[in-house]
Amino acid sequence: MNRKTFALSALLSAFLAGCVSTGGVEMVDTRSDRGEAVVGLDYRDFEGAASAAVQGMLSGRALDNPRGGRYVVMISRVTNDTMQRIDTDQLIRKIRIEMLNSGKAVVTTAVGGSGPDDSASYQVRDELRNNREFDQRGVQREGTLQAPDLSLSGKILQRNLSMSGGRQQIEYYFMLTLTDLASGLAIWENEYPIVKRASNRSVAW
Repeated sequence: MNRKTFALSALLSAFLAGCVSTGGVEMVDTRSDRGEAVVGLDYRDFEGAASAAVQGMLSGRALDNPRGGRYVVMISRVTNDTMQRIDTDQLIRKIRIEMLNSGKAVVTTAVGGSGPDDSASYQVRDELRNNREFDQRGVQREGTLQAPDLSLSGKILQRNLSMSGGRQQIEYYFMLTLTDLASGLAIWENEYPIVKRASNRSVAW
């Protein structure tokens, strides 16, 4: 191996080692994370709010269907009214998982507050039905989509309050409502506050 080839090989080895290096990086076990709290909302806050919400629905018997079987739930609009760029889907998906695991409800992805969550329900009908390239025996028939019984909507609210000693209190409120679509009545509502205190130098976004 000549000097130029050796130098190139060494440079490539160093580059690859840098790509896979884990120096200074700590893997977090999300099942037992005891890490320092953050000013903003993190995955622990979303998991806690989602779990508390579904447990509240279950303990309040809001998901007990008097006709038997599981409710079909539509996810309506969840508004982010905080200073952070929050993807509210992070909260909603955790609630959906908890609902499905409860065995009391299923979530429709065919309709929702911002349009269909999964366009495949309509795509396989619009594009495949009556298309001679597809075996029509396997194409979904008309009238098979399930209409929702309930709608879940909500808001995430933030308040920043000044405290003495150069500190602040940041309050987050997860407000959720479950509505019976047949009557338009709210059959369950709850609010989950998350309160954090930090230096005024800390920024909550």
